[in-house]
Amino acid sequence: MTLVYIVLATLVSGVVSALVAGWLGFRYFSRYLHEMVSFSVGVLLSVALLHTLPEAFESEADTRTLFALLLGGLLIFFMLEKVALLRHNHHHEHDGHHHPAGHDAHEAGRGGMAVLVGDGLHNFCDGILVAAAFLADPKLGVLTALSIAAHEVPQELGDFIILVNAGLTRKRALLFNVLSSMMAILGGVLGYFLLEGSQALLPYVLVVAASSFIYIAVADLMPQMQKRTSLRDSLPQFVLVGAGVAIVYTLTVVFHAH
Repeated sequence: MTLVYIVLATLVSGVVSALVAGWLGFRYFSRYLHEMVSFSVGVLLSVALLHTLPEAFESEADTRTLFALLLGGLLIFFMLEKVALLRHNHHHEHDGHHHPAGHDAHEAGRGGMAVLVGDGLHNFCDGILVAAAFLADPKLGVLTALSIAAHEVPQELGDFIILVNAGLTRKRALLFNVLSSMMAILGGVLGYFLLEGSQALLPYVLVVAASSFIYIAVADLMPQMQKRTSLRDSLPQFVLVGAGVAIVYTLTVVFHAH
């Protein structure tokens, strides 16, 4: 039954998030992107600090090792993103360089393919994290899937916009985004069979999941929020971050009451 829950959770956190992002892309494009980013910050930090890390540290795993893994995870995510950013910024559209005709469109297409490959790998890893969370505690699995879905919608919306800019039609961009998101299901199923017989690995996978959530919130999403500095923009941000925290906290109370 746990495997069924994992498949359903990865379906919602991956494929459904891509469909929601695509619907927003068709209807409103990026109008609500900033609001979703703010809400995601509250959800990601709450799940990581109130649930995932406590679950890992309540195990019999060595505390110092878990803290070292948390630090290593943050540094590894930084390096991985640094490499991706360097690749992405190697060429800018209409950068003033004298390229052959069609070069910019070709580079944009390559950028779109890179987004799909990177997103597929990211979704695959998310699936493994969901599987680890469900194996540790079904309630933690639900919260992990929720946090992934919260940050996947704005991320998938951003990917959708990049793919459209790379020359794909909106329908093809949505199709490729959905196919990429299905990697989460594959990661969830594989993670279940790998970790089911290796329960001792769960605390370490949970710490990696927490480091991923913390890094995404602090290094990726918060800087986007900081670019909007007016009081008119800042107040909704505070409210939405608080809403994300409140929802996770409320679910915590409900789960622990049963």
